[in-house]
Amino acid sequence: MTVFGFHASHEQVHPRQLLEAVQLAEQVGFTAAMCSDHFSPWSERQAHSAFAWSWLGAALQATSLPFGVVNAPGQRYHPAIVAQAAATLTAMYPGRFWAALGTGEASNEHITGGGWPRKQVRNARLRECVDVMRALLAGEEVSHDGLITVDRAKLWTRPETPPPLLAAAVSPKTAAWAAQWADGLATVLQPHQALREVIEAYRGAGGTGPLVLQVHLSYAADDQIALQIAHDQWRTNVFAPPVCWDLDHVALFDEAARHVPPEAMQGPVLVSSDPGRHVEWLQELVALGFDEVYLHHVGQEQSEWLEVYGDRVLPQLDVTAKVAA
Repeated sequence: MTVFGFHASHEQVHPRQLLEAVQLAEQVGFTAAMCSDHFSPWSERQAHSAFAWSWLGAALQATSLPFGVVNAPGQRYHPAIVAQAAATLTAMYPGRFWAALGTGEASNEHITGGGWPRKQVRNARLRECVDVMRALLAGEEVSHDGLITVDRAKLWTRPETPPPLLAAAVSPKTAAWAAQWADGLATVLQPHQALREVIEAYRGAGGTGPLVLQVHLSYAADDQIALQIAHDQWRTNVFAPPVCWDLDHVALFDEAARHVPPEAMQGPVLVSSDPGRHVEWLQELVALGFDEVYLHHVGQEQSEWLEVYGDRVLPQLDVTAKVAA
């Protein structure tokens, strides 16, 4: 059985509407949720980017769902602050919070004005952040001088059990590296063979914990409308690394996507008006070995797809509740 969760996209939807959406997601049968953590959207058409950590406190209080967040400590966030935020949420809502840590994207991190390091440096910085965060969550006073600096930091409010710190990875190379330190692996929809390679790299390097997949989809009552929604909202997200990592402004993403045709959305986004087709896609992904699958409808209106999924998709899947962390 698999956990099926709702993905809350702060880049696209007002936080008040996202809170209503995640409440509806719980009502229709989703058993978990996660959210993005952006300072900037991917496109001016998306037009939102609320602060994830404020919203997470409200969402944990408004539902009984467990929640995760994808976060990039080290530049926009000091790791001690991320550790403090994670500790507070976990202390208030034991067993219901996790974070997937990654090296980030320039579109969010450039705001500090410190420049955008190359990937090798970002990996090394992330590893330092993870070590600092784990020590803080264990109750240690931490000082550190390296790619990040920490001076006598200590968390005074901590949960009895620290939250899981997963790795966010999209390539086999990064997945294998993350196996050294992660409590699980979170990745995004790719062709099946690419996903197999990511899983094999992580497990083959000794990686443990849950395998988490984020899936972008577009549902509407008509195939053409579903495709139009995907093209309008998500065509800036079809670019592979390093483009998606290194562009640093919405205007650049919009310009890069100017000539992306609607048919290019098929693949990066699961686009169909047929709930049965969505069931088939998700069953195929579960068969690859994912323990948790988080679904993101790329449209800004969330109610219709949630109700359809609750009525015609989730009942066809072996949905289970997420075990407390």
